[in-house]
Amino acid sequence: MKHITTLLLLLIGLSPLWSQTNIAEAADDIESQVIEWRRDFHQYPELSNREFETAKKIAKILKSMGLKVDEGIAKTGVVAVLKGGKPGPTVGLRADIDGLPVIEAVDLPFASKEKTNYLGNEVGVMHACGHDTHVSMLLGAAKILVDMKNELQGTVVFVFQPAEEGAPPGEEGGAKLMIKEGIIDKYGIDVFFGQHISSITEVGHINYRVGGLMAASDRFVIKVKGKQAHGSRPWSGVDPIVTSAQIIMGLQTIISRQTELTKDAAVITVGMINGGVRNNIIPSEVEMIGTIRTLDKDMQAMIHEKIKHTAEHIAIAQGATAEVEIQPYCPVTFNSPELTREMISSLYTAAGEENVHVVPAVTGGEDFAFFANEVPSLYYFVGGRSSDIKPENATSHHSPTFEIDESGMKLGVKSLVQLTVDYMSKNAK
Repeated sequence: MKHITTLLLLLIGLSPLWSQTNIAEAADDIESQVIEWRRDFHQYPELSNREFETAKKIAKILKSMGLKVDEGIAKTGVVAVLKGGKPGPTVGLRADIDGLPVIEAVDLPFASKEKTNYLGNEVGVMHACGHDTHVSMLLGAAKILVDMKNELQGTVVFVFQPAEEGAPPGEEGGAKLMIKEGIIDKYGIDVFFGQHISSITEVGHINYRVGGLMAASDRFVIKVKGKQAHGSRPWSGVDPIVTSAQIIMGLQTIISRQTELTKDAAVITVGMINGGVRNNIIPSEVEMIGTIRTLDKDMQAMIHEKIKHTAEHIAIAQGATAEVEIQPYCPVTFNSPELTREMISSLYTAAGEENVHVVPAVTGGEDFAFFANEVPSLYYFVGGRSSDIKPENATSHHSPTFEIDESGMKLGVKSLVQLTVDYMSKNAK
């Protein structure tokens, strides 16, 4: 039986040294190092386009593995290239590296105490979406793949991408800027694989979906202009605060009454509202900022039109005016149907078939979508919730209490390696 297994491995192009069992053992061996890396990145997070020290650490670790490393990609991105011992396709593996302006409320010995300035305000900084785990899992995968370099049938490009959460206003950044700078052509990337840790998915499980996995994300700004007046004499002015309240309610009916939700999900959320300086002064202007999430291009276009129409006409009815600006952020994160079906067996191998699940689309956005628009790609979720925590009690991403069970990272490492090796074996030149 041993000789038959060896022959089969050779026939698919994978050395017996790197069988499924040995990939799992390699992930076991590097787990403590991955956790150590994660804790360091977690303790010292940096905001989008400001990941200077994070990038230096990543580059140093990659260079210590003997990899060719390029720095300063899309401002603070890091890219490393591993050429295998045999010819074959080029696989891109991506991790995002930025933190969020959130004050950490988790009692951990490596909790972030970092503070910085964001949009004129002093804020905390926290890896409140798990990007620290993404970096560490990709570094772990890189170490294993470096160790199996001679058996690899192709090239691996490790992409550590900044500004996934969005560049500061007035700046470019993220995957979109990496593509603009020519990352796909420069490194000859044929396919991309990426993953996201999930605080609501149990450790040891993987969730995926063929086609649209995550929503397109657009930002909108609505400026409502009225006429300033004394708060005791509202009839002498035009109140943009009351007008804005009516616009907010009107926006909700776009989803609840005008959007065919049986076709796909959609969301409009107003996340910021600014206006006024004193309790007894009706201001002249109010600004609202929010997000739009859609999974269908036609619905996206319709909702954009409806937001503009609704805001402008409610304002006119109140004697005010509304200016609407919609800024596209990222498209739908789309998993290539052909690639996903080809590689699902690799996820089964990494996690066990019973632990791999097809899930509904998610209304969160992810700028990995820009890579997926360029080359066939597969993006999936890796479990980071302890089995003793109920899903309904799991902490939310982007919250001060966000927390991950570090034992879930081993599957992330293992799945990245398995996908890379299997894709190369199936598509070797």
